Parts: sequence; C-alpha cells; structure tokens
Amino acid sequence: MDLILKVLSGLWESSGFAALSWQNGVMLLVAFFFLFLAIRKKFEPLLLVPIAFGILLANLPGADVMADVTGGELGAIGQEAIEGAHWYESGVLRILYVGVKSSIFPCLIFMGVGAMTDFGPMLSNPVSLILGAAAQLGIYIAFLIAILLGFAPNEAAAIAIIGGADGPTAIFLAAKLASHLLAPIALAAYSYMALIPIIQPPIMKLLTTEKERQVEMKQLRTVTKTEKIIFPVVVLVLVALILPSVVPLLGMLMLGNLFKECGVVDRLSETAQNALMNTVTIMLGLCVGATANGAEFLQLRTIKIVVLGLTAFIFSTAGGVLIGKILYLVTGGKINPLIGAAGVSAVPMAARVAQNEGRKYNPANFLLMHAMGPNVAGVIGSAVAAGFLLVMFK
Repeated sequence: MDLILKVLSGLWESSGFAALSWQNGVMLLVAFFFLFLAIRKKFEPLLLVPIAFGILLANLPGADVMADVTGGELGAIGQEAIEGAHWYESGVLRILYVGVKSSIFPCLIFMGVGAMTDFGPMLSNPVSLILGAAAQLGIYIAFLIAILLGFAPNEAAAIAIIGGADGPTAIFLAAKLASHLLAPIALAAYSYMALIPIIQPPIMKLLTTEKERQVEMKQLRTVTKTEKIIFPVVVLVLVALILPSVVPLLGMLMLGNLFKECGVVDRLSETAQNALMNTVTIMLGLCVGATANGAEFLQLRTIKIVVLGLTAFIFSTAGGVLIGKILYLVTGGKINPLIGAAGVSAVPMAARVAQNEGRKYNPANFLLMHAMGPNVAGVIGSAVAAGFLLVMFK
C-alpha cells in the first residue's frame, strides 16, 4: 500500500497539476477566450488561433516550450544557463522565437503583405495619405502618456507604436528599442489588431452623425499599371534617403508589392502571398502567444502596456475619423468620415470594419475600396513613424 501511495505521489508531483500556478490558470482562461473569439465569433482567426494556442502551450507547466538552456541567448527573457547545454536543447518555440527577436519574421510578413496589397485606391485618391497620417495620432498620444507613467523614452516609443495597428512594425521597433518589453508589446499589438471589429465601431459611431455615415462616395479612377510599378520603387528610395532605419520593413513591403505589380514574377508573388505568408504567420503567432507566460506576464508593467496599447488604438481611430469629418466639410459632403478609421494599418481588417459600418446605415453604400486607400497609407505611415522613433531614441 505504501508503495502504491508513493507511486501515486510521485505521479502527482511530476504532473503539470502540481506546478500549476494561479498565473498559469489566468493565462489559460485568456487562451480559451481568444480561441472562442477566433472560432465562434470569427474575429481574425488567422491571427488569434496561433496566438491563443501559443499562450496555451506556454502556460502548461512542465512543457517548457519556451525554456532557454543557454541562459538568455535565444530570447528576451533570460534564464539560468545549464553548463554544457546547446541551443538546440532549448524549447522548440524558444528556438523559433529567434525569428521574432531578430525581426526576420516581421520583415517576411511585410513582404507577404506587400504582395497582397493594391496601392491603387490610394493612388487614385491621394487624400488617403492625409487620413493614413492622421490615424497615427495614437502613437504620439500613447508616447506622451507612457512618459508620464514613468517609462523611459525608448520604452515609451516601443509601446506607443502599438497605436499603428501593425504587429510586425511593433515587433521590429520593440526589438530595437526595448527588447525586454517585446513580449507584452507584441501580444498587445496582435491582440488589438484581431479585436478591431470590437474596438473601432463604438468610436466611429460616437464621433460621426448618421448623415455622415450614410454618405456614398464616387467610384475611384482607374490607376495605370505603370503607376503601380513605379510607386513602390520611388517611395522606397525617397523614404530610405530620409529615414534609412526603416528600410528593412519598407523595403520588404515594396519588394512584395513589386512582385505583384510587375507581372513577370508571378511565381514569386504567389509564394509571397500564400506559402511564405501562411508559414510565417503560424510561426509568428505561436511565438508571440508563447511569450505570455503567466508568471512573467501578469505584472503591473504589463497591465500598463496593455492599457497604453488600447489608448493608442482609440486615439488612432479617433484621429482618422476626425480628419475624415474635416474632409467631409471641406469637400461638401463627398467623403464619408468612416473611412478615416481605416487609416490604422491593419490591412484589410480596418477597411472591412469601415465597409460594414457604412452598410449598416446605408445598404447601398460600398466603402471598401475607398477605405483601402487610407488603410494601405497607414501601413506606410506606421513604418515611417517607427523609423522616426528609431532614429530619435535608439
């Protein structure tokens, strides 16, 4: 009998149940909630499913998917090194996390985004650039608030970029300026991107009148193939000469777009849009989710970052909508202010939200292509903002 009890006791002590902390329990509930939103509510499942599963894996005691036996060489959170250990003995997701830490994954994601992006709506309606720039307001508001909360300038800059609604850009900047905050910044950025259908509509409704939401916009002009081919090359050269630090991100974005538009490398464009994009999305989502270990994640500093990220999102959405209202007045009611909310760079999520909100108040309204202009302008705007912050605070 004693032997049986001893065996059972050993099994219990070696199980995950014995090591399960309340922090792990909280994060498991967060993972379940994200899976519910992704699967049942269909809130950006391509992002939320891998992120939620990464959170799940990281908070199963004893799984050690993020263990770093090298003492911190592989990732953001240092652990005590094991003498004689090799990097390949670390947890599988900790090894993959090198792609996040080194900005390889964010740059590859930008290449895929570029290959799927049509800059035509922005080129046919240059006012989109104004809306895309206005929707970066949250970055600067969040930066100032973060400074007031006691964060160092480099940390505040890394946190503030969450307001650009661009996960790869947030990871890129956090890795350069405040790598110790990379985990909460990355998780906050991607979580809020996925929750745009929940966050944006109340703000859009609050800041616009029913008459403004019903505005129908005229069909956009057709952009020539030559314009689309020249645009990525010219933009890259001009921006790179002003802000060389943004070249890794913007260069991959414009390379992917050139693949799409030039018409002579269809196989490369197809690969960037599908196989490469899907593979990197899985790896990035899992690694971002796996950084949310309960014991390290549930701290006051993390809560501040999550709140600041939400604040940045709110002000970015408000900035785009308010400038949209000004353009509505200037143009005599020809621009629907709802498309200003799409100026955050979550492509094409924010544009779809603008489309859906417009259809609620005018079933004949079709704002998607008009909203795509500010949406893709926001991608460039957030990358430029990241380059500016990198120059200022690195």
